[in-house]
Amino acid sequence: MRHLRQLGNRISVPITADEDGFTGRECPNTECDGYFKIVSGTGLEGDGLPCHCPYCGHTAGHDEFWTQEQIRYAKSVAMRRISDAIRKDLKSLEFSQKPRGPFGIGLSMKVKTGPPLPIHHYREKELETTVVCTNCTLRYAVYGAFAFCPDCGQHNSQQILGANLEVVRKMLDLAESYDNDLRIKLIENALEDCVSAFDAFGRELCRVHADRTSNPATMNRMRFQNLVHARAELQTIGVEMTAAITTDAWEQAFMLFQKRHLIAHKLGVADQEYVNRSGDRNAVPGRKVRVGSDEVTELRETLWRVADSLTAQFAGLATAP
Repeated sequence: MRHLRQLGNRISVPITADEDGFTGRECPNTECDGYFKIVSGTGLEGDGLPCHCPYCGHTAGHDEFWTQEQIRYAKSVAMRRISDAIRKDLKSLEFSQKPRGPFGIGLSMKVKTGPPLPIHHYREKELETTVVCTNCTLRYAVYGAFAFCPDCGQHNSQQILGANLEVVRKMLDLAESYDNDLRIKLIENALEDCVSAFDAFGRELCRVHADRTSNPATMNRMRFQNLVHARAELQTIGVEMTAAITTDAWEQAFMLFQKRHLIAHKLGVADQEYVNRSGDRNAVPGRKVRVGSDEVTELRETLWRVADSLTAQFAGLATAP
């Protein structure tokens, strides 16, 4: 059985990257089974480093994150090599002796085998968002947008917010090249995108850290389109939204969030409730509110400072009992 012995007691099957350099990974946590991809060699360097699931945060060795498709492929390759070795060994036992003696008796043995065992080929899946971790530079791809970095474990919520706020800046720059209605519409869309991006960031930040707070159920239900309510809820766990900004910046942000609500739900037409709540001195009930490019620019900067402060405050929370 020379060919079989040559295989040894270990068969190595390389898993090749896709055309973009990504290798598929799958969370071993059965409650998650999340699929993601990484580009090897772009993140942390060293042996024996752990891998973090981008979706649930489960941590284990990289050798536990093989996908089921990769495992089936590797098994099929191993079985093909073993079966091929056995076929060769059996073939080497073939013989044929011509008839001899007075009775003309001859002996022979021929090995008949079927087709080779099939290889279970696979193709890595297409994902929605590609991220380069700002902490360790790992390039990875996930479903959705928010995720933990598979290498260093840092969550990308603030990074995704930054990318969205950069798109808002580009929208404002584009608006300057148009006149009248289109310019107004682009600025209003930029305001809506600004608020939506911050709301998504805040929700994800609270979700990720919910179990480390004294009230995880409330944190999992958090919304950030109503700044006053969000601030009050965060204060119950010792987090302050206004810690890094002035009172004027907070009041301006509150007013712009109110404007965004009018634009989204009432075509921007002010009512008495808006006038009473927002502090907008230029608002007149029954007339449309106006949003300036400079206002949205200031809001971008304010929300980024708030996000940076919230990220730091949540990271510093003591683990809840």
